[in-house]
Amino acid sequence: MLPIIEAPSPNFNARRGPPDMLVLHYTGMQTAAEAIGRLQDSAAEVSAHYVVDEDGSILRLVPEERRAWHAGRGVWQGETDCNAASIGIEIVNPGHEFGYRDFPEAQVAAVIELVADIRTRWSIPDARIIAHSDLAPDRKEDPGERFPWKRLAGAGHGLWFEPAAERIAALGGMLQKGDEGLGVLVLRSGLHRLGYGLTPAGAYDEELAATVRAFQRHWRPSRVDGVADGETRATLMGVLQLATAESVTGVLN
Repeated sequence: MLPIIEAPSPNFNARRGPPDMLVLHYTGMQTAAEAIGRLQDSAAEVSAHYVVDEDGSILRLVPEERRAWHAGRGVWQGETDCNAASIGIEIVNPGHEFGYRDFPEAQVAAVIELVADIRTRWSIPDARIIAHSDLAPDRKEDPGERFPWKRLAGAGHGLWFEPAAERIAALGGMLQKGDEGLGVLVLRSGLHRLGYGLTPAGAYDEELAATVRAFQRHWRPSRVDGVADGETRATLMGVLQLATAESVTGVLN
């Protein structure tokens, strides 16, 4: 049984059904106390189910059976009320605005253990374990490129793919803002199929650049620039294959 500290927030309401998505955030405030205070403030109208502090301690603010107010406006795999569908975990970190830093070992281990524990109670596919920035690329960056998504996936939670060099080389040069054509359409379509809310047709505009940055923060963190080079696109193809295989397995089971 995980040690949980109860720290109730009044900011929740009823779900429409069981959660099938998990959204990871960072708190993005200068201190843990400041962040927790805001999540418990009825006037703020924000909350999360859990907060994981840097020392690995875990606070529960909202019961999993209730709809916490953590995601805001966004889309993932066609779901537009992500609060209703998800469990939200806030990870204490000052974020890009206040001195973004690596997540401590104790904190990462606690997040992995918490995610594993949550998945014993709810059916949450790997392709629906996402970042806040995945559902809202136009306005969110968290938990960001320093979060160890590879390690989380290695523990069995989420998707991860690292393409071989020859696969990267086969895709050729970069796609970037202003580009049009088949390559851009394939990129947009692939990101849309994975779950991002952008339209599958169109040019390489700011919507696409923001979505590519979000994808990179999660699946290609060594380069977060909104430019779809060969490695970014090869990684997308691999992650899509994993997501499709998971979906087919789920149907068969």
